[in-house]
Amino acid sequence: MPKVYAEVSGSVWKVEVAVGQTVSEGDTLVIVESMKMEIPVCAPAAGRVNAVLVAEGEAVTDDQVIAEIG
Repeated sequence: MPKVYAEVSGSVWKVEVAVGQTVSEGDTLVIVESMKMEIPVCAPAAGRVNAVLVAEGEAVTDDQVIAEIG
């Protein structure tokens, strides 16, 4: 099951997907705000979202697992 990692430390500004949703490679899953910039975290592969491990407003760190796609 591919895991999706945060690329930067910051806070989750918006969660764009829900568990069970089908996504394509490159679709935005979560938007992280870091240093007043909005950074999209995209799906590394097509599949179904099995888990979203963060919530809006939550702090995330570099390389933290934020979602799982199966």
